[in-house]
Amino acid sequence: MIIFKYKEESLGVGRGTVRRPVADVFLKTQSGSYIEFHPYIDSGADLTLIPLSLGKLLGLHIDEKHMEQIGGIKGSVPIIQTECQMRIGQEDLKAKIAWALIEDVPPVLGRTDIFDRFNVTFKQKEGIIKFEKS
Repeated sequence: MIIFKYKEESLGVGRGTVRRPVADVFLKTQSGSYIEFHPYIDSGADLTLIPLSLGKLLGLHIDEKHMEQIGGIKGSVPIIQTECQMRIGQEDLKAKIAWALIEDVPPVLGRTDIFDRFNVTFKQKEGIIKFEKS
């Protein structure tokens, strides 16, 4: 079992804080090294979403033929869907991801390929998220 802790984040000056479910994920670059990634664990998101700069660090290349738009809480975002090798705890897996072609997107760990591999339990009162291999 893998346990992640909620992370306390500021809502802005004078607005207090909020605890959010955040994972520690390692994404494999095309050269074979790993980059640490701390996305929000989002059971409402279909895909894992990474910002433009992280995709470039992974060695991804923009191909306009594969660009599409996805909608979310902040409106429409241009993306390229691809697959990425990742490590969650000691588990290695390949998952579909949406590489945002803009920087201003929240990093998100979505359901596709992740929630098939793990039973994910949010324990907000305790401030933890459990990932159990399914």
